[in-house]
Amino acid sequence: MRPTRRRTSTLAGCCAALALTAATTAGCGGGSGGSGSRSLDLITGVKSDPFYITMACAAQQEADKRGVKLTVNGSAQWDVSVQRPIIDSVAATHPGGLLISPVDTAALTPSLKQIQGAGTKIVLVDTEVSDTSVGVSRISSDNEAGGRTAAKALAQLMGDKGSAIVISVKPGVSTTDARIKGFTEEMQHNHPGITLLPVLYDDDLPATAASQIQSTLAAHPDLGGVFAGNTNTAQGISTGLQAAGRQGKVKVAAFDAEPDEITALTGGTLDVLVAQDPGAIGRQGVDQALAAIDGKKVTARIGTDMVAITKANMNQPDVRKYFYQAAC
Repeated sequence: MRPTRRRTSTLAGCCAALALTAATTAGCGGGSGGSGSRSLDLITGVKSDPFYITMACAAQQEADKRGVKLTVNGSAQWDVSVQRPIIDSVAATHPGGLLISPVDTAALTPSLKQIQGAGTKIVLVDTEVSDTSVGVSRISSDNEAGGRTAAKALAQLMGDKGSAIVISVKPGVSTTDARIKGFTEEMQHNHPGITLLPVLYDDDLPATAASQIQSTLAAHPDLGGVFAGNTNTAQGISTGLQAAGRQGKVKVAAFDAEPDEITALTGGTLDVLVAQDPGAIGRQGVDQALAAIDGKKVTARIGTDMVAITKANMNQPDVRKYFYQAAC
């Protein structure tokens, strides 16, 4: 992830199915242990997003399997001011390990270094911070490669001609920055027939993305393709294209495979989904944190698989397993 959709759905049940609350770190059984404890906390980027729900469900299953307590929480929205108080609350409980998807590459580093200095083993899951001294392990998709995959697929759909644009969340988010980099480099180096317009940022607001795509269409009638940096953006782009009567005519590549995106792919509003494997990120996060706590070998960086989903291959079992879930 990745900053993604703000939904009204929640994770149901923590011990039964991970009941997450917006402002507390309460989970299965309350506070964590102390220094040396094998208890774990997970702080996701946006608690109601299916990407993070899928990650949290898999992490909970792995924690149950390993016989350790996992407390799960997440930001109500992709915002430093929302995530920082959650981090501070977790710091007060001194868990043995903390899995976290930081919502900024720099702003949260001091808080994370303080937790790490107190003995908690930190694993960065999905997103990360720029300071390489933070975290015993970093687990994510190869987002730059995902951006290249999106560019190749979009260029093919566009017939390698016309204009294309990237609309994303905001600068300074490790995952989406990497996606834009991969997409831009692939287009510039290998698809000279496509004119790449300046990147637009929607602050993770679908309404803004909808307005931006309509303005872009008015200024560039030859627009043939759009790369949506995340799911919220994809939702807005789809809405904007439908309102402009250009659905299906302007090809759209988006990241992730949330339920609404799968519906949009089926209906032809989206054309390509670059799906990550959030479940694998969650499982590996638990395993690496426990390895660090137990003094065992830890893998410093782990990359998880991705797959390009189209209407043609979406029903194949080896592709369907990458669909995200809205609840455990």
